[in-house]
Amino acid sequence: MTTTDDTSGASAAHPRFAEALRALGLGDLADEVRRFPEATRTATEAAAAIGCELSQICKSLIFAADGVPVLVLMDGASRVDVERVREELGAGKVTRAKADVVRETTGYAIGGVPPFGHRERTRVLADRSLLAHDVVWAAAGTPYAVFPMEPKDLVATAGATLVDVRERTG
Repeated sequence: MTTTDDTSGASAAHPRFAEALRALGLGDLADEVRRFPEATRTATEAAAAIGCELSQICKSLIFAADGVPVLVLMDGASRVDVERVREELGAGKVTRAKADVVRETTGYAIGGVPPFGHRERTRVLADRSLLAHDVVWAAAGTPYAVFPMEPKDLVATAGATLVDVRERTG
C-alpha cells in the first residue's frame, strides 16, 4: 500500500534536522524530505508509507554501552544483536537506551531519530546491510517525515564505522 505524502521539502523535516542539513552542506536534501499523514515511527510503517522494501529503511537506534550513548544504524528488516555491539565496542554491558536518554542525546523522540544532526556527538555504528541498496530512507526528525539518501553517503555523513551487528538468522 503506497500512501501519498501531504507535504514535502524543508517544512516537512524537524526544524533542528533541517538546520543540521544546511550546516552539513546538504540543504538540497531538505527538499527531498517527505511527510506522511500516518506515522512512519516504525520501519514497517515507514516502508508501507513510502512503498519500499523493509530493508530500505534505516533505523537509528540509541544504545547505552557502559552507560555511554551510542547510535546504531540498522536496516529495517533486521534486529541489532546487542552482544555483537558489545564486542564491537569492547564494552562490559550494552542495553537499549531509555526514551529520556534518547531525547536528551539526540534532541529527537524515538520513532523520529535521524541518523545525524543530533544534539550530542556520539559514536556511530552502521551495519553493512544498509549498503545492499542504492537508496535508503531514514527519519527526518519526526515520526511522520523521512528522507532518501545513498547508504554510503549516509554512513559518511553520520561519521559511522561499518560493522556487522545484525542478529544472525537460522
